[in-house]
Amino acid sequence: MPIRDEDTTTPAGRSAELERLGPLVDGLGQDGVPGVVDIVGEAGIGKSRLLGWVCARARGRGLTVLRGRATEFERNIPFQAFTDAFADADLARLGEDLVAEAAPVLHGVRGARGQGEDEDTPGRFGLYRTLTEVLRKLGKQRGLVVALDDLHWADPASAEFVDHLVRHPVRGRVLVVLARRERQTPTSLAAALTRGADSGTVLPVPLGPLGEQEAVGSLAPDLPPGRARELYTASEGNPLYFLALLHTYRQGASLPGVTARGPGDNPVGVPSGLGSLLLDELTALTASQRLVVEAVSVLGDHATPAMLRLMTGDPAPAGLDACTAELTRRDLLRIGSDGRWRLRHPLLRALVYENTAAPRRTEIHRRAAAELARRGASAAERAPHVERSLSDWDPASAAVLTEAAAQLASTAPATAAHLLDVVLRFLPQTPAYARQRAELTLARARALGVSGRLRESRNLLHTVISTAGDEHPALRADAVSLCAMMERHLGHSPEATALLRRELSRTPGPPPGQAVSLGLALGMSALLNVSYPDVRADLRRTLAIARSHGDLAGEAGVLALASLGEAYEGRTEDAERFADAAAGLANSLPDPSLTDLCESLVWLGWSEALLERYADAERHADRGLDIARRSGQLHVLPHLLTGRAYALMNTCRLPSALESAEEAESVARAIGSGELLAFTLAVKTLIVLVASPLGDARALATAEEAVATAGESSTWWASLAWCMLAQATSVAGDPHRTQEAILKAGGGPELRRVQPSLRPAQLETLVNAAIATGHLGQAERWAAQAAEEAARTGLRGQRAAALLGDTREALRLFDEAAQGYGHCGATLWEAYSLLRAAPLAKAARHGPRAVAMWRRAERIAAAGGARLLSDLAELIRPQVEGSSQVPEVLAQLTARELEIAALVTAGLSNQDIATKLYVSRRTIETHLSAIYRKTSIPSRSALASLMTRAGFGEPSRTG
Repeated sequence: MPIRDEDTTTPAGRSAELERLGPLVDGLGQDGVPGVVDIVGEAGIGKSRLLGWVCARARGRGLTVLRGRATEFERNIPFQAFTDAFADADLARLGEDLVAEAAPVLHGVRGARGQGEDEDTPGRFGLYRTLTEVLRKLGKQRGLVVALDDLHWADPASAEFVDHLVRHPVRGRVLVVLARRERQTPTSLAAALTRGADSGTVLPVPLGPLGEQEAVGSLAPDLPPGRARELYTASEGNPLYFLALLHTYRQGASLPGVTARGPGDNPVGVPSGLGSLLLDELTALTASQRLVVEAVSVLGDHATPAMLRLMTGDPAPAGLDACTAELTRRDLLRIGSDGRWRLRHPLLRALVYENTAAPRRTEIHRRAAAELARRGASAAERAPHVERSLSDWDPASAAVLTEAAAQLASTAPATAAHLLDVVLRFLPQTPAYARQRAELTLARARALGVSGRLRESRNLLHTVISTAGDEHPALRADAVSLCAMMERHLGHSPEATALLRRELSRTPGPPPGQAVSLGLALGMSALLNVSYPDVRADLRRTLAIARSHGDLAGEAGVLALASLGEAYEGRTEDAERFADAAAGLANSLPDPSLTDLCESLVWLGWSEALLERYADAERHADRGLDIARRSGQLHVLPHLLTGRAYALMNTCRLPSALESAEEAESVARAIGSGELLAFTLAVKTLIVLVASPLGDARALATAEEAVATAGESSTWWASLAWCMLAQATSVAGDPHRTQEAILKAGGGPELRRVQPSLRPAQLETLVNAAIATGHLGQAERWAAQAAEEAARTGLRGQRAAALLGDTREALRLFDEAAQGYGHCGATLWEAYSLLRAAPLAKAARHGPRAVAMWRRAERIAAAGGARLLSDLAELIRPQVEGSSQVPEVLAQLTARELEIAALVTAGLSNQDIATKLYVSRRTIETHLSAIYRKTSIPSRSALASLMTRAGFGEPSRTG
């Protein structure tokens, strides 16, 4: 009985799994339904059959189905599993532009471009966004199921895109169904799927052994009970093992004491007993048939009839046709819709490949590589065969692998690193090849760094630095700069600074171009290590070098970094002067001149954001993103994306801000830097907080992850993470934790570890926390400090933040704050200030003015997607639009206090309110104490009565 992997009949003994998966397919695209299914089990347990059933049900419901498979011997071909799935897609529905952008996946390595030809294609994470749009469009009309089998063999690029889909599910009627072996799944992919299961975006479907009744009843109902029990016992409930034993039995072989599970596994992860059973089918083949089977196992996706004739040495079509016909009759070979031959099951292919004589395997790979070269195939397509045909140093083969690595560096850096490693293993260890070895090692270190293997990259760079010597100063300086970046990503900023200072002090010193690069790296390390004043003199020297040698891009970079450093330190006039000069230079330079120093647009954009020049910040971030994506500079993307997100948030464009923040997070996770991830999560926290409805816990969870990721670091990024945790806990109504977080960020009440440009806003939060906890004296002291810090910066927005903490003349101050924010374009905070001012205006008998303030704030919030402000607007609507008899005492309450008072009016207990708002009971009691103190109301019932008269709802029946 042949073993079929494409069987779509109802899987026996899987009723529980079918009951979970059936409704999922039927309800595709509904809210709350997971977008990814993860079918997990050992080899042969029935994953493929269950996957086939899902596909059949989807087709029966009229859905589009794309089915692909990862394969063991193509694990270094980027996106191989998805390329296989897209082979049957109707690409005409996508449009030419989208097909062109997604070509590296839709057409695979056959569509790989040479160096310098890919300027119009998206980079690695741009490609993921493009692929997500491809899936959305393919599922738009009928719905789409993408089924990927054997994902434990997925190449790194496919695995990373699966991670992207888990974090950012496709909007619409799209379901991704995966099947994999748990033990052989890469740790990173398993972790991503586990996180998705925890968050509800992934439905895990583990498969265990079949019961005896299900296995025998569905697979061998005609066998004598004793013999059936013997086969079932030997198979241990594994359907594939059972079928293999059954096939052997029906072929007439004797099975005394046979067991499918021999002692241990073979090299392909299949129990040795099963491997023997599968390979036993090949013993009856002729020599010619065996050659064809072996050639198909080696060629993989290149097993076309024409290629098979070349590999088997049989140019006559009739001879090959006779062989393939017999092999098809035996169900060893199958031909796909694309005209390529394949063995009927991946396990069979793996076993045949491993049992083919090594010289023959090598020769088939060599011939295949030569034929592909003759046909003009790209280096990336030829690389797998070239790699497996190498047995000694060959310059021509090394050139192919190096070219393939360059082609894949921006979209599949893990594969690029692997190919360069192959070249380095065969490269002779002689002085004649020393420079080539250093260059290849540097390129591999760069690829490892952007694929998240930071320590490996750093270790390789140490080797380059120690062996480069003085004869290759440019190469050595590049290695030092890259190594300093890896050290920073690993959280070793002091080590990065020491490395850079040592290199700059060498005699002879680095050439001018490298001196500028190293000086900028030193400045960046100091900035992140909260020690920018220590490098002011170094940056002045670097600026002088750049100017004396006409290095305009270097000059722009130094000026931009100096602007960011001074803005960080609160020296606004100096920061603005440097920003003006940097922007003037950067704007005059064409993109190619800035490609090698794309970081200058990072520093300039962030400086402009801190200086409240949001339009300029967004423009420079967009330009930097365009250059970085085209040139494959992954390391600068998180900084550019977060800068852009920050500008978009302040100007109240929350959906776009959140999109940029989430992309920054994805890139940071891929790079593998804890500090970089903490930074991106911190920025994302503030955006999620404002974009989410009141009471949503996602911002707090994001902030807690940011703080946990930063650990005990004292860098700027860690401080920012604690500040954002304070903002999230403040909105959540936990003033005690808010105060603790800000003091942790600042290293004490003076907040010296918080950058001066952010201190006024953090001090304003401290003021609110102190008022909420009844510490009015402390609130006044922090309000005075906020005003002093804001005056020092001279920025309108920061002065507005300081004004928000002053409890005197509240209406005038809130109004002035709104004007300050509006002047600099920070419409988000303008709306917030107006919402705070409107109830005060109403209480002061300025009814029309109060309504005008409220309506402008509500319009800004609604248009910009600021759900938090929209909810606050609804909370205070009764105060603003109600009669003039609204008690003035309610105008003294904060939005959180009003919310709690309304819940008291609804009859909720303190514990119920705490549970609803995700805070502690102690926090609710603190808020109620403040409410009673401000309103002079003695009881819950009196509070409910006052709230009801003011139009905030009906009193509770128990009140």
